[in-house]
Amino acid sequence: MEAWSYVYLRYNNTYHKTAMARRKLTLSVDEGAIDTARRYSKRHGTSVSELVTRYLGSLEDTRRKTTPIVSKLRGILPPDATIEDYRRYIADKHAE
Repeated sequence: MEAWSYVYLRYNNTYHKTAMARRKLTLSVDEGAIDTARRYSKRHGTSVSELVTRYLGSLEDTRRKTTPIVSKLRGILPPDATIEDYRRYIADKHAE
């Protein structure tokens, strides 16, 4: 018998509640990481399984394609640009 639960998957910068079948998975994890995960889940009223499920669901975001607007804007400023650099860029752009 499969167990069903609701998980929150993130896509389009929004979390969506989704019903999913749950299956058992055995992992080998450092003892310290397990202790940390248990303490964290207890403080946040969740389970270690839910933490792992949310993390694995968040990996889907990294495979999303870049939107056309973001692609067009990429490279305008260097990655280490500050907010002041951006403001200067905008001021110079609109002064032309």
